[in-house]
Amino acid sequence: MKSNAKSNVNNYIKNKIVIICFGIMITGFMLVNLIFPDSEISYSERRKLVGIPTYSFEKLLNGKYFEEMEKYFLDQFVCRDTFRGFKAFGRFYLLKQKDNKGIYIVDGAIYKIEYPLNEKSIKNGAKKINEVYNKYLKGMNVNYSIIPDKNYFTAKEKGYPFMDYKKMVDIMNQDIKNMKYIDLFDSLKIEDYYKTDIHWSQDRLINISYKLLREMGNDNNNIDTTYTKEEFYPFYGSYYGQAALKLRPDTMAYLTNDSIENAIVFDPIDGTYSKVYTDEKFRTIDPYDVFLSGAKSIITVSNPMCTTGAELILFRDSFGSSIAPLLLQHYSQITLVDLRYISTDLLGEYIDFSRGQDVLFLYNTLILNKSTMLK
Repeated sequence: MKSNAKSNVNNYIKNKIVIICFGIMITGFMLVNLIFPDSEISYSERRKLVGIPTYSFEKLLNGKYFEEMEKYFLDQFVCRDTFRGFKAFGRFYLLKQKDNKGIYIVDGAIYKIEYPLNEKSIKNGAKKINEVYNKYLKGMNVNYSIIPDKNYFTAKEKGYPFMDYKKMVDIMNQDIKNMKYIDLFDSLKIEDYYKTDIHWSQDRLINISYKLLREMGNDNNNIDTTYTKEEFYPFYGSYYGQAALKLRPDTMAYLTNDSIENAIVFDPIDGTYSKVYTDEKFRTIDPYDVFLSGAKSIITVSNPMCTTGAELILFRDSFGSSIAPLLLQHYSQITLVDLRYISTDLLGEYIDFSRGQDVLFLYNTLILNKSTMLK
């Protein structure tokens, strides 16, 4: 009897200690969260964090206020990235799960599952390209090309879901009219992409730039296309924060020469001038903005060292920011258009389409699979 009584006392003490410790931990986290100011941006995830929601009696009644508060607390919790890392580590290495919220790791490289193929979106993307052609580009040298995402090289082999890339290309080739298709799928390798990011690495794209120029009919072999490589380290790409794991960062590289260094970048929307590469952008929330200062609706890049008078209009997404400098030596001017940020109807106000320019639509598969973002 004495032994049972002593055991009950010990269990009581243990339970009480656990409860007290748990209470101290919860109280401590609450106090720390109250003391520390809210963060506006998650640099690891490259997104704005949810701020404290505004209160209204209507939101209180319909439950929306509590939903917003839950999102606020999840985003502003102290040591949030540390706990995300613990969770990711547990899912990948303890539970042996193949992915964590669509993110998976193969040979130290980070991928994000993109599945399934959205045929309606592909058709909409083709329709948008045809719309631009019919409105502005009739009779011009117009080409289009598709950049495969990283899953194209890895997902099928490693047993992950993947888009039907052949069907995507077939739909585009069937629906797009009056343009030449330039196939890049067989010209790229997984090694041409960053391990921690969605994008391709510019220093791996010289042959791709030659192929695009050759297919567009502007492959002037007399031009000296030698480059100097500049590097930044460490480069933590857009997938790095989503993976929430301690993985080896990339080295970002860009290629430059006299033509690129002397080129003038002009933004007609806000009337500002800049350079092709902006080194200080490497330390911002999106280091890839080193290339042409990141997302812009329309910019022109003028090359005073090219006297041919040849011009290119490049309809692009973020991938186009890094390939455009490698095309520049063959053109007196390249105009880059991002239809995610400007309506098709407004293009005529900023671009003179009567100057006999070459035209290239260059989009990655992820944009085409979500083409509603094209205006």
